[in-house]
Amino acid sequence: MTDKVKTVAEVIQTVPDGSHIALGGFAINRCNIVVAHELIRQRKKNLTLSQGVVGLDTDLLVGQGLVSRLIMGGGSLDRFGPVHCVNRARETRSVDAHDYSSLTICFRYLAGALGISFIPVKSLLSSEILERLEAGSAAQDIKRMQCPFTGEDYLLLRALNPDISFVHVQIADRDGNSQIHGARWENEEQAKAGRRVIVITEELVPTEYIRRHPEQTVIPAHRVEAVIHQPYGAHPTAVFQCYDYDADHLKLYVNHSKA
Repeated sequence: MTDKVKTVAEVIQTVPDGSHIALGGFAINRCNIVVAHELIRQRKKNLTLSQGVVGLDTDLLVGQGLVSRLIMGGGSLDRFGPVHCVNRARETRSVDAHDYSSLTICFRYLAGALGISFIPVKSLLSSEILERLEAGSAAQDIKRMQCPFTGEDYLLLRALNPDISFVHVQIADRDGNSQIHGARWENEEQAKAGRRVIVITEELVPTEYIRRHPEQTVIPAHRVEAVIHQPYGAHPTAVFQCYDYDADHLKLYVNHSKA
């Protein structure tokens, strides 16, 4: 077994400017807050950021001007309000925003995880989402085609293969075997699509514990480059079975990020 445990500062030092970073989590759940804070401290820049439903971590990074391109399937801080920094950046066009549905973002990660260069879908056909994508710089990632067997119309979506995928998990061992309890959204596909995978874990456990429940290992060790052991690393967002969201903190953030 390899000991892959590193500090967040050590990991972020290896992130080049201009990287494509994928962030796991969803809105105010399992957000990569400790990673976002360290990216800001080290002043990384010109990042492409992808996420199924963007949340607090992405809003922080966009607000600090670290992101030049955003690939997303929606976003909010749930009951606390919108992602003000992301919305402002979209309105002022200070970021190049590619808006997909959550489903099609998941399919793009799935293609990347499977090692295929594209995936056929129907879900965006005849939608305004598709019209906007084809009218902008995202058009290079979408092609229309007819099925050679049935003649049906399909879209081909280019696979998403982030340079680095960060996923916050509840449990991991020092080798990187990781368990996500509760809803996973597209995080498994997102991790497996990444060229490098970094997990941030609430709890570091012996490998013997992982072996007792092998079916719960969502991200296996051979996919993982490094493990960051950071309890409360997603605060003020929630981590199922670990802690709830910090409502006061999130309300304060929403109020202060309005302008």
